[in-house]
Amino acid sequence: MGAQVVFIDDEAAIRQAVQQWLELSGFEVRTFARAREALAVIDRDFPGVLISDVRMPDLDGLGLLEQLVELDPDLPVIMVTGHGDVPMAVQALRQGAYDFIEKPFTPERLLDSVRRAQEKRRLVCENRQLREQFNRRGRIESQLLGVSRAMENLRRQVLELAGTDVNVLIRGDTGSGKEQVACCLHDFSPRASGPFVALNCAAIPETIFESELFGHESGAFTGAQGKRIGRIEHAAGGTLFLDEIESMPLAQQVKLLRVLQEKTLERLGSNRSIEVDLRVISAAKPDLLNEVRGGRFREDLLYRLNVAELHIPPLRERREDIPLLFEHFAHQAAERHGRTAPAVSPGELARLLAHDWPGNVRELINAAERHALGLSAPAPASRGGQSLAEQLEAYEAQCLHNALQHCKGNIAEVMAVLQLPRRTLNEKMQRHGLSRSDYLPAGSDERSGGIPS
Repeated sequence: MGAQVVFIDDEAAIRQAVQQWLELSGFEVRTFARAREALAVIDRDFPGVLISDVRMPDLDGLGLLEQLVELDPDLPVIMVTGHGDVPMAVQALRQGAYDFIEKPFTPERLLDSVRRAQEKRRLVCENRQLREQFNRRGRIESQLLGVSRAMENLRRQVLELAGTDVNVLIRGDTGSGKEQVACCLHDFSPRASGPFVALNCAAIPETIFESELFGHESGAFTGAQGKRIGRIEHAAGGTLFLDEIESMPLAQQVKLLRVLQEKTLERLGSNRSIEVDLRVISAAKPDLLNEVRGGRFREDLLYRLNVAELHIPPLRERREDIPLLFEHFAHQAAERHGRTAPAVSPGELARLLAHDWPGNVRELINAAERHALGLSAPAPASRGGQSLAEQLEAYEAQCLHNALQHCKGNIAEVMAVLQLPRRTLNEKMQRHGLSRSDYLPAGSDERSGGIPS
């Protein structure tokens, strides 16, 4: 597909000629006889150029320009003027037009202006996209905390999948943060303006599961005194998160599969089909293929839900994240209780790093709150498994992360703070998977992947 151009002129012959010229040069062209018609197809993300005649009925070129500048001042607008309209064209340039072309004009004059305008638009759109990617990365790092390579990979996968509309299955141990990952998939998706509806399948009694999921009409069963909108219908236009999906009764699995296939549902006690547009994110602790083999989960539903899969590693497999997470949750707890979080002693840090955290992040949050309240040591003694060398490696990674964050990626300052020569710092950052560019301030033009030589 070629670069896009919108051309507006109330004379059909001119519209046809300009469309032919531009399409022969590789542009994708849409023409309109009225400015208001063109406004309906232009938004801030329009990737092309707009060309408009000045003198038109209803809304003229200057009125159109005023609205376009308000919509996006960086949108290139080329004005086409008659011989007597040059003063008006000068006014248009002052109001933000990119260029003006006086009638009659040659194809070469038009193409030259359009190509320059399109190149400007391309650069603007690329810069916006880069800024948005940088901002998204910063936002997701504040929601999915961690300096480990495993968490960096998870954040990257979440951002990649968030832009799609496929159903996602999240695998992870209890307390590992599956709902937080589901929230991020929603928050960074085009569905973010719609509802995020969560349902824990293990927490719903089987007797009311169908009503909870699909809703019911008044009188559908004993005690149904009014119409109820189910979770699926409530999630229309947004995201439905089904936690512990392995606990869903088989009878409801069949009905959920039908909803996913037909994109419609029927409330309990009703024969009327209701269209639903939603994305389903599910989460499970066990391997659902084993549940299928055991006859507890439908294979056809699994394939509908598991178009893409995300795995959240347990905390014991990313111990370098523990100090950062503990400090974050301790400060949050201290703020809630109107206190100042006490410092973590070296002995407490050693116990944090040595503990196996069977309850994962949920257990860590509980330990951080107790620490903020001064109730006990951060974590019970280790049940074994991590050597002193492993604990020191995790602590070193955290120290490097803290210094890079504090110095905002300024390597000279990090060298001074940690009292390390450049080569040693470079080697340690590479070993721990730390990149200088991840710590540069927002809007920085530097995009180095490591330490500059």
